[in-house]
Amino acid sequence: MYRLYRQCKLCSNRVAIFRNVSDKRRWLSTGNPQENIELAQAYKPQEVEQLPFDNDYFTPSSPSKEPPFSLILPPPNITGTLHLGHVLTVSIQDALVKWHKIHGRLTMWVPGLDHAGIATQVVVEKKLWKERGLTRDDLGREEFVKEVWKWKHEKSSSIIHQLKRLNVDLNWDKEVFTMDIDRSKAVTKAFVTLFDQGLIYQADYIVNWSCTLQSAVSDIEVEHIPVEGPTDLPVPGYEKAVKFGLLFKFAYKVEGSHDEELVVVTTRPETVLGDTAVAVNPKDPRYLHLIGKRVLHPFRGGSIPVISDDFVDPEFGSGVVKVTPAHDPIDFEVAKRHNLKSLSVINEKGCLSESNFKNIQRFEAREIILNQLGEMGLLRGSQPHKTTVPICSRSRDVIEFLVRPQWFLNCTKMAARAAADVREGRLIIEQKQFERVWFQWLDNIKDWCISRQLCWGHRIPAYFFPKHNHWEAAGSLEEAKAKASKRLNDNMECKQSEDVLDTWFSSALQPFSVFGWPQKTQELSTYYPLSLMETGHDILFFWVARMVMLGTQLTGCLPFHRVQLHGMICDSHGRKMSKSLGNVITPEEVIEGASLDQLKDTLKRSFESGLLPGKELKKAFEGQQKMFPQGIPECGADALRFTLLSHNSKNHIINFDVNECHTNKLFGNKVFQATKFALIWINKVCEVQGSEFDKRVTFEELTFIDRWILSRLTFMLKAIESAMEGGNYHLATAALKNFLYYEFCDIYLEAIKTNLKNHTRECSSRGHCQTLLSCLDQSLTVLFPFMPAMAQHLHKSLPQFSEKGFPKITDLRNEILELEIQDVMELITGIRRLKKIFNVTYKYFPEGLTLIVLKSSQLTVFFSVFLLPFNQDLAEKFSQIIKDLSKIHTLHILSSTCPKPEGTVEDSIGRNKIYLTVPEVLKKALEVDLDKIEVKRGKLVKELEKLNQHIFSEGYIEKASVETKENDKRKLTKITEKIARIDYMRKLTR
Repeated sequence: MYRLYRQCKLCSNRVAIFRNVSDKRRWLSTGNPQENIELAQAYKPQEVEQLPFDNDYFTPSSPSKEPPFSLILPPPNITGTLHLGHVLTVSIQDALVKWHKIHGRLTMWVPGLDHAGIATQVVVEKKLWKERGLTRDDLGREEFVKEVWKWKHEKSSSIIHQLKRLNVDLNWDKEVFTMDIDRSKAVTKAFVTLFDQGLIYQADYIVNWSCTLQSAVSDIEVEHIPVEGPTDLPVPGYEKAVKFGLLFKFAYKVEGSHDEELVVVTTRPETVLGDTAVAVNPKDPRYLHLIGKRVLHPFRGGSIPVISDDFVDPEFGSGVVKVTPAHDPIDFEVAKRHNLKSLSVINEKGCLSESNFKNIQRFEAREIILNQLGEMGLLRGSQPHKTTVPICSRSRDVIEFLVRPQWFLNCTKMAARAAADVREGRLIIEQKQFERVWFQWLDNIKDWCISRQLCWGHRIPAYFFPKHNHWEAAGSLEEAKAKASKRLNDNMECKQSEDVLDTWFSSALQPFSVFGWPQKTQELSTYYPLSLMETGHDILFFWVARMVMLGTQLTGCLPFHRVQLHGMICDSHGRKMSKSLGNVITPEEVIEGASLDQLKDTLKRSFESGLLPGKELKKAFEGQQKMFPQGIPECGADALRFTLLSHNSKNHIINFDVNECHTNKLFGNKVFQATKFALIWINKVCEVQGSEFDKRVTFEELTFIDRWILSRLTFMLKAIESAMEGGNYHLATAALKNFLYYEFCDIYLEAIKTNLKNHTRECSSRGHCQTLLSCLDQSLTVLFPFMPAMAQHLHKSLPQFSEKGFPKITDLRNEILELEIQDVMELITGIRRLKKIFNVTYKYFPEGLTLIVLKSSQLTVFFSVFLLPFNQDLAEKFSQIIKDLSKIHTLHILSSTCPKPEGTVEDSIGRNKIYLTVPEVLKKALEVDLDKIEVKRGKLVKELEKLNQHIFSEGYIEKASVETKENDKRKLTKITEKIARIDYMRKLTR
């Protein structure tokens, strides 16, 4: 068997060249490390993505001397399955890993899952109640935790399956879970270390409390729902909705006065039982004489003081507010400044605890208290009030602010250091706009409440010695007693805290705990600090800042030096994805496709599981019908990844349109068919030219169009390299799409067909084959990080390239040639436009004649283009390309003094003019059409004027929704384009 290896001048790879196609096939089936791949007729993502996949396929044999590239996958919660936001994160990180791999760099990307304390407990409780009618209290802590572990094993396998389906290059042997044995050891070590450093303490403090969960929740788990006025909201545990958005007024009588009173305003009259003061602004002249006096409490008896504090807004309501330290975060701080008592009057279950109102639910007590204030003659009415209602995102309960003993981490010094790291350049947040958020949070940080009253999570490793009222942090009961013995000279009985740690505490340790910390492992020294932290901007301070604080405190160095943030996935109208809107799309529905009935079934299951309230089901169905009237077409994982990466991930919001995803599947098919085309013609050239194909065509012998596409290939490779270094993945995908879709497929392949078909042009056809192989080899290599399954499958079908990896970029740019082709393409576009407007197609040939054999004068005139004035040398140089891409038979080049040829229509392309021969029958047909569309133009103009009036109306910018603005923008563009097209057609027929 005859086989030669030629050194590719363009990419330094060896290309296998064969005497004939049978030699090639025998070699592919025996000695070639590449697989013997027969490409299908069309690109079918499901088939391609289920083929065996090799993440190391494009990795070069010679490793890079660069340090390893390491990062961790932000651990998905085990509450369910991956959503599109997860897929965006995974797509970005996998593209980075694959990118560094094809450069020969050692990579480490650690997968992990988060136990998600509150969220997981809630979903398991719902499942237990639905299936068995049991609560966690019915089971007991130990049995309930067993149920959660069952849930974890079920959901983790689903999530891992989803990730693997995306062909990601995670180091699966390093997979971690935030509650596995090694991570639990790290959490215990971190807590004990911070406790011994005096940074962790227990204290009574006001916290966000979910009465349904009976636990404190973090700020990130609180949604602030805006209400413009009186609004009914559902509250768990209440049969009827509760009204919010009202401001109530009632009077406190001044002690020792017959008629003087202070009218306070409040949204929460049920907390009046816990009032310990009323407050006014010290600069408010209306109340200066009352500061220091006392007012009579209407329910408790006795009196409370009138205090002055700057936090009171004199312009709000009456300028007098009640102070309830135990049930309001601001009042809690006021109480500390003024040494006020804190009276807790609402318990963990959301019921009042005062004797006269005991066990009455808080919002039911509201009505009772208002009625009693009215009976006392103290109620002064109510009014609509614009406010926000704090809602627990996990339980949908209205947050109650309670003072409870909690564990806190003092963050003051750690936060100052983290802020300084950014200010002084040791830590780079690549999107500068987020530095303000970083500083705002860290410069005003409060101590972090790290305890939760849950069953599921890391049990706090702190032990209480009641005899000495002393807490000790330790890794075990025995260790706690030993430490206490040294401090107290006593090792009396103790009991471990029942609380668990906030999930973010264990997550903050991920950058180093995944590599074995607190042990000094080889992996820790090799891969820590991480090369990059890439995650969503919404958890910048909840996770990223805490990783920085704890990482620096516990390991002595920053856990990473670069932070790259991406936006939130919304629907195509910019709306947050919500089941109640019917706009939620799962990754599987995009990858596999889903009919409208299947989408509705998903909503029904959400309703049956309790995740979607019944009253929102109909609204969700309607939204789904509007968004996806034909369902969701099958797109495949590669198209999904490519679409997500085609958006500027640095934008605050990323609008996902499933139609765009389907378009990118078609882009995949375009590349697929281009590869098939190349392989077919390479085989044909092999068969026709035989051993002559072994003759290497030098770069100087290549045709102009070969040199042009190699110039554009060079440009594309450099553009992608620059984009990846800057984290601008959308620029990389744009460069790939522009090159492969437009320049390679639409221009280059069409331009070389004539030479490939004419086998007498041996040098040209061989040069085209060499160029085709180089373009496909290099472009599929750089496409791999974005569409891995398809890129690998197609590359395996090419003749073997012995060296893999990112191509060495040879400077083949020829900007003069590129400008010439650009001019030529403008000309070709003009010719195509004229042909389309006048409907010049092959159907007007005499019956029975074809373009290939007909050479009559009629055909010559019928498909003729005259150029005036055009660079004659340039036109002759690219005459074949002009004819091939314009699909015209003849091309005449006229001097500037020549008159307009008879029977032609005229158009201007820059400084040049083109004349297209058009039969009279087609001209008349267009004139008739123009008479009809003149009326249409008038309607379009009126529609445009009306739309402009709407867009520029007062308040449009402030009041119109994002969805409305986007729709109006699309309408405006569409109408303007239609009018411009009609005007252009009118101009040509004058």
